[in-house]
Amino acid sequence: MDIKNAQVVVDNWIKEHGVRYFNELTNMAQLTEEVGEVARIIARRYGEQSEKESDKEKDLGEELADVLFVVLCLANQTGVDLQSTFNKRMDKKAKRDHDRHHNNEKLK
Repeated sequence: MDIKNAQVVVDNWIKEHGVRYFNELTNMAQLTEEVGEVARIIARRYGEQSEKESDKEKDLGEELADVLFVVLCLANQTGVDLQSTFNKRMDKKAKRDHDRHHNNEKLK
């Protein structure tokens, strides 16, 4: 599924199950909460913090999907075409960063 279709899927879900979008500020808070859950898993599973027994069953993929869902909600309700914007951003990054990363001694 491409990003454009994902935005449509989320919009349809909101209309069918969610009644309406939460307002932008609420969704921003939701996004922050979801990113925090991703951070907790990464810090404990891959970082130096010990993982609590209750965190061991948390699924990183599911938490990342929650982040994506809220990002898609925010894009929909603010009129952002993420597919187009993402494509432009990737083109810009490819041009700007190609030599930079290839010449970075830390990455060799």
